[in-house]
Amino acid sequence: MNRILKTTAIAAAVFSVAGIAQARDQVRIVGSSTVYPFASYVAEEFGATTDYPTPVIESTGSGGGLRLFCNGIGEGTPDITNASRRMKTSEYERCQENGVTDITEAKIGYDGIAFAQSNSNDPIDVTREQLFMALAAKVPQEEELVDNPYKKWSDIDASLPDREIAVYGPPTTSGTRDAFEELVMEAASEDMEAYGGEAYTDIRSDGAYIDAGENDNLIVQRLSENTDAFGIFGYSFLEENADSLNGASIDGVAPEPEAISSGEYPVSRSLFFYVKNQHADEVPTMYEFANLFMSEQMIAPMGYLQGLGLIPLPEEERQARRDAVEGKEKLELSALK
Repeated sequence: MNRILKTTAIAAAVFSVAGIAQARDQVRIVGSSTVYPFASYVAEEFGATTDYPTPVIESTGSGGGLRLFCNGIGEGTPDITNASRRMKTSEYERCQENGVTDITEAKIGYDGIAFAQSNSNDPIDVTREQLFMALAAKVPQEEELVDNPYKKWSDIDASLPDREIAVYGPPTTSGTRDAFEELVMEAASEDMEAYGGEAYTDIRSDGAYIDAGENDNLIVQRLSENTDAFGIFGYSFLEENADSLNGASIDGVAPEPEAISSGEYPVSRSLFFYVKNQHADEVPTMYEFANLFMSEQMIAPMGYLQGLGLIPLPEEERQARRDAVEGKEKLELSALK
């Protein structure tokens, strides 16, 4: 992975100064830090096995990548964006407003959001409600909503560790943050009377939740430095660092591939990339890259990306998704609703 990170970091610098004024062979990609290791592996393979240069990849977060992708077509805009969640209808509409009107969606597989800590601690089992109570900006107290008073996990439940609440997590531009808010914060709060039947997703800003940026590897590093803390990141990073981290079970289900792909693990999500078909004339090689990414060699069980932590789609869905990419199927707004 170090070689991949070095290659793509150098390439990212090129992205900021190069244009699309004329036909080029080098594909430009932005987006999710969770999808980044998978896309980087495919990019390295693409550069090594074809006559084309290794694609430029920049880790900007899902939201940041889609914003760049939807800025328009032509010079200074990316060809592909990775996302650890599906494109929002508001993002699709912004794309349309800016002339990005022909997009193909590629679903590559599944991932779980891990809630993990240093292996120096015993593994824990935590509920989504307990995670919500630890991280929500306001929590119910005596039938009122008050600023979150909890300092230690054991303040929420005596079965939880007697440790300060400190959670390193992604910023608001991250698809992982979006998914965590939906799958944990919304799911836990929508049945709580104190919130009036409305989902509540505001994360506390008093230091218990620490915005650690878009690079999940930095969160992993911080957990080795602060062994009392927890981190929120994609399952692939937990698998890659299994010698130093353990992932909490959530609602009694451990973060394991079978549970993630079946949806039994309650914090599971799908991974995507989006192709800007209007760049086809200037960057025809982006389709060769996209087809390699969607190949059985990459995303099937026993494919290269499973070794990096990707949870494969079922065979029938893999083929359908591959056909959509090969056929440059146009994404319609109705599909996102």
